[in-house]
Amino acid sequence: MKTITTLIALALIASISLVQAADKAGKAKEKVKAYPLKTCAVSDEKLGDMGDPYVFEHEGQEIKLCCKSCMKDFKKDSAKIMKKIAKANKKSAK
Repeated sequence: MKTITTLIALALIASISLVQAADKAGKAKEKVKAYPLKTCAVSDEKLGDMGDPYVFEHEGQEIKLCCKSCMKDFKKDSAKIMKKIAKANKKSAK
């Protein structure tokens, strides 16, 4: 009887933890700002000309690059590129 009670308690704790983790992940996704440009943040190439864009999140901002190769250049000067995206976000908010 103790074994069954212990297993039920552990199952309850595990399920509660999973629900809380899923809720936190959902809230984190809501806070990501949409990418405001129609071009690659690095090369200024039109998105989609080279296939599907490479999409990722950086500091709460969705980033789209024309290809995964541009990631190297993004990492070299991410601050400059993030300023460019922030400026575009301000323009689109007007």
